[in-house]
Amino acid sequence: MTRQTAGKPVKTLTEVVIRFAGDSGDGMQLTGDRFTVETAAFGNSLSTLPDFPAEIRAPAGTMPGVSAFQLHFADHSVVTPGDAPTVLVALNPAALKANIGDLPSGGIVIVDTDEFTKRNLAKVGYPVSPVDDGSLSEYQVHAVKLTSMTVDAVSKVGLSRKDAERSKNMFALGLLSWLYHRPLEGTRQFLETKFAGKREILRANLVALEAGWSFGETTEGFAVHYEVKPAVLPPGRYRTIRGNQALAYGLVAAAERSGLPLFLGSYPITPASDILHELSALKNFGVRTFQAEDEIASVAAALGASYGGSLGVTTTSGPGIALKAETIGLAVALELPLVVVDVQRGGPSTGLPTKTEQADLLQVMFGRNGEAPVPVIAARSASDCFDIALEAVRIATTYRTPVFLLSDGYLANGSEPWLIPQVESLPDLRVQFATQTNHRSGDSDEVGDFWPYLRDPQTLARPWAIPGTPGLEHRIGGIEKKDGSGVISYDPVNHDHMVRTRAAKIAGIEVPPLDVDDPTGDAEVLVLGWGSTFGPITGAIRNLRAGGVRVAQAHLRYLNPMPANTEAVLRSYRRVIVPEMNLGQLALLVRGLFLIDAIGVNQVRGLPFRVAELEAAVRSVIDGTFQRTAVGTAGRYGTGIPRGSSGLPSIEVGGDDLRGGEDLRGGGGPVGGDDPVGGDDPVGGDDPRDGGDPHDALTGGPPRDGPTIGTLGTPSPNGAPR
Repeated sequence: MTRQTAGKPVKTLTEVVIRFAGDSGDGMQLTGDRFTVETAAFGNSLSTLPDFPAEIRAPAGTMPGVSAFQLHFADHSVVTPGDAPTVLVALNPAALKANIGDLPSGGIVIVDTDEFTKRNLAKVGYPVSPVDDGSLSEYQVHAVKLTSMTVDAVSKVGLSRKDAERSKNMFALGLLSWLYHRPLEGTRQFLETKFAGKREILRANLVALEAGWSFGETTEGFAVHYEVKPAVLPPGRYRTIRGNQALAYGLVAAAERSGLPLFLGSYPITPASDILHELSALKNFGVRTFQAEDEIASVAAALGASYGGSLGVTTTSGPGIALKAETIGLAVALELPLVVVDVQRGGPSTGLPTKTEQADLLQVMFGRNGEAPVPVIAARSASDCFDIALEAVRIATTYRTPVFLLSDGYLANGSEPWLIPQVESLPDLRVQFATQTNHRSGDSDEVGDFWPYLRDPQTLARPWAIPGTPGLEHRIGGIEKKDGSGVISYDPVNHDHMVRTRAAKIAGIEVPPLDVDDPTGDAEVLVLGWGSTFGPITGAIRNLRAGGVRVAQAHLRYLNPMPANTEAVLRSYRRVIVPEMNLGQLALLVRGLFLIDAIGVNQVRGLPFRVAELEAAVRSVIDGTFQRTAVGTAGRYGTGIPRGSSGLPSIEVGGDDLRGGEDLRGGGGPVGGDDPVGGDDPVGGDDPRDGGDPHDALTGGPPRDGPTIGTLGTPSPNGAPR
């Protein structure tokens, strides 16, 4: 709809996806962030994707140095930053070349022609300017002398040309704010605060911001401008929040609700460092932050803080998890609370420091020596990072265990509206420390000494005694302890008992059941996700259902232990699709735990899934055309890789279709039809698809109901054995 105002016509849109792109020194992240804040204040639903290089400053004007910020905003709920931009703002040829391939035909391109010099064009392989040679004819191109107009506008401020040019991102922000009806007042206030002590810089940025707005209003190059009406959101007070911000605030809230002082031991690492930055500014809440000399020192300090009665937290990314592994194993043995935050990034090794990935799942599940089970939970969105932090603290303090909290670079840096909760709605996390002795000696009725491993019969947690409490002196350390008394023990029976007890404690953690979104109740395909795939999966499911496709969705927040109904949910569907930003790690767990032939949809590009690619993958599974990859986390499904004529492994996508191209709407197939190993149960028991528990044939009895470790065998609330 288009309406006429006193100025130019205004066209109403339902959604817009803008991508700001330029050199890493052009201020694209700041520009995108300010546009995001004003968009949230206007009331739109939104989601963002910052995308910047790992280098602090790559060579100017080159492809590796391109920094981009994508924002999707709409008058309805949005769950992703958008598959592709509808508007591209490119401040140099490198930014144009790196991003133009994502812009659909008819999209808007705004370029700074001042930067399209022969030298800059040559850096990215353009023989002539694409603005002039007709190669951009399928787009709405707006060629703007953005740099020179910025310099002219701020000429009276008295800055050098180089300093004046640095304000061009504000010119671009002013222009885009006019084009999409965004207010400027919030940005003015932001600039006045940011440059309060630099009056000339402040004035230059304010002048450039106003000049960009005025240019849009007066130029004939933009015949219309646009508006996107506010979204209808649940009532309450909102703010925009990034995942790392939300996680930091969640940890502070958890500390307040638990009555424990918060201690963060951390070593700077992308993309987790912002949590350290956020918490270091919150000392008024009793937060103590310690920037250690390395990853090992940081987790050791956090564990020591927990031993002393604080809420110990350590933050890192995948490489840091590898270095912290031994101390996390120590936390398992000591049975002390510890929150370990892993903001995942592309790997292995240094990998892609500023790009996202979900490839640490198996590392956090199994990456310690010995039997060292640890709870694992994962945030699904930027705002969910707040809630998942509270949940991590609940589990850690209730069950006296380290807990892995998984986020990733996409969630950490992305923004979305957050409905600020009421304090009274947050869970009560208060902790009871041991204050008196707990063990009777012999036949005496008096409680004479303190046993540090005398467990709570419901949670199997040991008492938490603050060092220095009179009468509660006890020994801790990494050497195995005797259950109950805590004295050093090399007894093989005790070690077996302690290993099983620690495992039973984790298996018995109370977690809510797995929710399933299946509106019609008759879907045959379930899409199972975890972590940040929630947004793209949800977008794909919405599109499929709008097209009449029946498909269900479930999302795992708890990865260890999984909800007790997980297996029942998965077996309710003929096909289970697992999209992951790795080569199939959750799919491997599903196969191993439940003997379900999960179908992995995998990519490791350093970027989130696109909605369209997930939509196409689900459709291909339904119509029987989906092609599995020959290589995954466990190799060729654990059997090795076929070699081609060259003698090298063959890793072509679809090179080994294990289903023979069957139509997945038919009656055959490895799940819900014939047994993939020939019909008979391979372990000699009942077929798990015929009503029996698949564990019965493997263990001789159901592990969820019968005692497994003597008196500790009572079932937990979620059905796991104790």
